[in-house]
Amino acid sequence: MPLPNTTPEQITAQTLAHYQQRAEDFREGTRNHDVSQNIAALLRHLRGQPPFTILDFGCGPGRDLKAFTRLGHLAVGLDGAANFVEMARRDTACTVWEQNFLNLDLPPEHFDGIFANASLFHVPSRELLRVLRQLHATLKPDGVLFCSNPRGDNQEGWNDGRYGVFHDLAAWRRWLLDAGFVELEHYYRPTGLPRAQQPWLASIWRRAARHEDDIPAPPDTPL
Repeated sequence: MPLPNTTPEQITAQTLAHYQQRAEDFREGTRNHDVSQNIAALLRHLRGQPPFTILDFGCGPGRDLKAFTRLGHLAVGLDGAANFVEMARRDTACTVWEQNFLNLDLPPEHFDGIFANASLFHVPSRELLRVLRQLHATLKPDGVLFCSNPRGDNQEGWNDGRYGVFHDLAAWRRWLLDAGFVELEHYYRPTGLPRAQQPWLASIWRRAARHEDDIPAPPDTPL
């Protein structure tokens, strides 16, 4: 659990400091991770004609920004660790915003999709609903949010210098529904293994468009 009297801002600063100090090691350690299943899961639910505008939320050194760009999409990165932002800008030529997850400044209804791969679990639970609602607001109507988080039994606290919340499916579903999303699908990773050997929970969510047909008609006014 959080240390007594530790604020969400302090939690975020310490987690970012961990990544700052190990940025190069992190880049080398994750360079060859295969997340093509996750990228495909986001893209297959997007509506409209590509290219799509995609926010890589917690982009790190930029590995997945490169993947989206190679596929022809307009990818924008966001990360709170300055070293990651510098790496991603240099290596991808994409726009990369330096913002931590608790202090977001996102344009309204701008993105077709958000790719939050191994990032949202760092948000302390007391701030999670607010952050999810900000992501909801920056998606276009019908836009899609992909998330992948290490799963658990809703433990929350420090792990190797980083703060994390390890949601199970039921708890994660409640958070997303409360933020206004509609569930599309979920799966566990790595694929093809027994559940006990699948530590990652991936899920895909839509910001539902507001159609006139969805608005209830006003009650009849008595004469």
